[in-house]
Amino acid sequence: MLRVYHLFLLVVLLLLAPLGFKFVLPYFFPNKVEQKNSVTAPTSKTSPLISPGASSNSIEGNIWQKILGKNPIAPHGWQIAPCQGNAPLLCVSSKGEVLGTVEIGVYQVSNNPNFQKDLQEAGVPFGTQLDYKNPSNQTKVLSALKAWVAYYYTSLLKDRQKGYGNKISFSTHPLEEVSVGKLPGVRYGFTGIKQEGGLQEQYISHVAYDGKTLYVISTSFDPGAVTGKFEKLENLLIFQPYYYAIAENLNLSVINGS
Repeated sequence: MLRVYHLFLLVVLLLLAPLGFKFVLPYFFPNKVEQKNSVTAPTSKTSPLISPGASSNSIEGNIWQKILGKNPIAPHGWQIAPCQGNAPLLCVSSKGEVLGTVEIGVYQVSNNPNFQKDLQEAGVPFGTQLDYKNPSNQTKVLSALKAWVAYYYTSLLKDRQKGYGNKISFSTHPLEEVSVGKLPGVRYGFTGIKQEGGLQEQYISHVAYDGKTLYVISTSFDPGAVTGKFEKLENLLIFQPYYYAIAENLNLSVINGS
């Protein structure tokens, strides 16, 4: 009789087990967000996040849809278009395969006391009516942008030294004064070389200020990055002059007022 009773209990537990797993386990083991290995390069195959925009509806939240100049010139057989979705990514692709992406960061200076300080010290406090036709204003804003990049370089080198020690040798690129759309801007970047030889990473970026907003545009070769990167260094080198032309022809202009 005891064995029959035990058998009955076992059957009941087996029937209820799925419900227990479904409703009880989540309280002890909540769903985890899958995190990709930061040192593993993602596949270059087309994905919903980084794929060329198929229609205006699918990319209307992507800022590149608004600021990308008309008919950007690309290497033969390549296509340049805003990536699908709302992520601020520009897709560079060939034959339906994404070769790399360009990322843009848009930062409101009203929330950026550090850059406000750079502007103040350069002689154009935040909220100043900017007229970039005046060479003096251009010079002052470029000075503030260079100060911003200098701080970035300092922080970057500290971060890389902490992460890599002496295994990677880093060098920053000379600053270049360039046009980003109709805005004066600065081109900057850095390169990391492995101690045993070979490139670890290389970044090329642009920064510009329109009177309210700081725009930071960047792409790279970096196996540890997820976006704003090219899978192959040779593709980044081919794209580089076109990247410069894209930055120069963006639909960005000065916005006056604070």
